[in-house]
Amino acid sequence: MSKKLYLSQTDKKIGGVCGGLGEYLDVDPTIIRIIWALLIFSGVGLLAYLIAWLVIPNGVNLD
Repeated sequence: MSKKLYLSQTDKKIGGVCGGLGEYLDVDPTIIRIIWALLIFSGVGLLAYLIAWLVIPNGVNLD
């Protein structure tokens, strides 16, 4: 059975992107958030987050 990437409904701070990536990659979402914060300071992170928020479907991964 394949995994699907969704915005997290249970572990979200802003849009659920980091929580969803954490669930999908089986990594602690806090680590994803720290990496994303570092990317924001490099100038790429904010745009990437907004794009991910728009592109990743909203839902609950029931796998």
